[in-house]
Amino acid sequence: MVTLDEAQAKRVLGLLGLGVRGRLALVGVDRVREAVKKGAVRVAVVAADASPNSRQKVDGLLVGRGVPTLEIASAALLGQVAGKESTAVIAVVDDKLAAGILAIVTPTGADQQS
Repeated sequence: MVTLDEAQAKRVLGLLGLGVRGRLALVGVDRVREAVKKGAVRVAVVAADASPNSRQKVDGLLVGRGVPTLEIASAALLGQVAGKESTAVIAVVDDKLAAGILAIVTPTGADQQS
């Protein structure tokens, strides 16, 4: 699990917002669990301050299925993206959106010279 810094979080939240509005991302523990079981989730973003019960429901499943998982500071931040007060997890089901999010946290070409 990768913990996002403030700059990364801002960029990831922007993409998640687009994903939620475009129905390319799922919000909430139950919907995310169902999608993970079906093999549809490409990347998940979990709130660091989510309840232990919520974390228990998704963390093991995400790790077991090999889903890349990012951790963001608060459920309130994730909730704002989804138009809710708070949410424990948002999962991306679109390949291109997931690639864009993972590119933010995966330095590529950082040591290449141009």
